[in-house]
Amino acid sequence: MARKLSSNMEDYLEAISLAADENGRARITDIRDMLGVKTPSVTGAVNALAKEGYLTHEPYQGVELTAKGRRAAEDVKKRHAILSRFLTQVIGVSPKTADIDACKMEHTVSRETLEKLHDYLHKQTGKK
Repeated sequence: MARKLSSNMEDYLEAISLAADENGRARITDIRDMLGVKTPSVTGAVNALAKEGYLTHEPYQGVELTAKGRRAAEDVKKRHAILSRFLTQVIGVSPKTADIDACKMEHTVSRETLEKLHDYLHKQTGKK
């Protein structure tokens, strides 16, 4: 049975996905800078995620998400986008604050609540 990823590990997958270049690889330094952590923290997370099959890492070649890692990263990015959109468009939170809050909420919101928010946004805006 697959273990649920911690919010920290989900943040790493999301950052890797966002930092990936046209070849699908992200550099350790880009991940570090994006998350505002130290290089050993990134290395430890990368090793743990590689062990679980979410990514591959070749020294000096960067980090590349596997299909499993891409699915997990896309799920986190989708949750983030829905929450951020709701916060800005429905209740008027500033984009900067909405981004910060969505990052915190994306790890704890239930699937049911997220689906209801998505449906609500779709009905209100006509956009998916």
